[in-house]
Amino acid sequence: MNLLLLHPDDFINRDQVQIRGRRLRHINSVLKAKTGDFLKAGLLDGKIGRAEVLSLNREVADLRIELTEPPPPPLALKLILALPRPKMLRRILQASTSLGIKQIHLIGSWRVEKSYWQSPFLEPDKIHEQLILGLEQAIDTQLPEVHLHPYFKPFVEDRLDAIAGDTTRLVAHPVAAHSLPATPLTGLTLAIGPEGGFIPYEIEKLAELGFAAASLGPRILTVEVAVSSLISRLASNLESSSQNTHTCDP
Repeated sequence: MNLLLLHPDDFINRDQVQIRGRRLRHINSVLKAKTGDFLKAGLLDGKIGRAEVLSLNREVADLRIELTEPPPPPLALKLILALPRPKMLRRILQASTSLGIKQIHLIGSWRVEKSYWQSPFLEPDKIHEQLILGLEQAIDTQLPEVHLHPYFKPFVEDRLDAIAGDTTRLVAHPVAAHSLPATPLTGLTLAIGPEGGFIPYEIEKLAELGFAAASLGPRILTVEVAVSSLISRLASNLESSSQNTHTCDP
């Protein structure tokens, strides 16, 4: 936990909070904080600053808060991701949040097991937990939006064009003839399929909406590795375009 992420109900007055539970255990056991120490802190969907430890014990920590800096700019990338295996999903949500993605759409695909949609990891509180962990890791406060779309065809035909807007549209495909673009991008909507990639019909439907297929190379990667690799490689092309804003397009 690189950032003590605060919630509105932590505040007992304008500049003072009380912390309990998991965050308190981290302050005591990992940070080994003591009275007078300063911790990196930020308010969920708000500013970042520092928290002075006024007092703490095993039950509660009292902190004085001073928040003055904006959170880091988001990555101008919207992620369209075929729903991965539930345990993998947790790590992907954390990693995507840490990398600055603020809009994630989990979609159905022919190769996505229908049982995945029944996973308890898709419950709102479970998703929220992973997003919070990603924010704490990256010292960020802006909570991403995660949307669920179990059916591929209705999503592509009715929703995807509006979601992608005027961004560059790219679909990662293991057998694509072209490599990833190296030119600067003002915004990107990136679609990543399941293990083995999207089937030809799905690639065709995405192509109808202007999604160009690109490959990471000859190696077949797991979804988890592909997501992190793709975002990392494309981030440098998007970084300059996100310097002047702190929110992604809806």
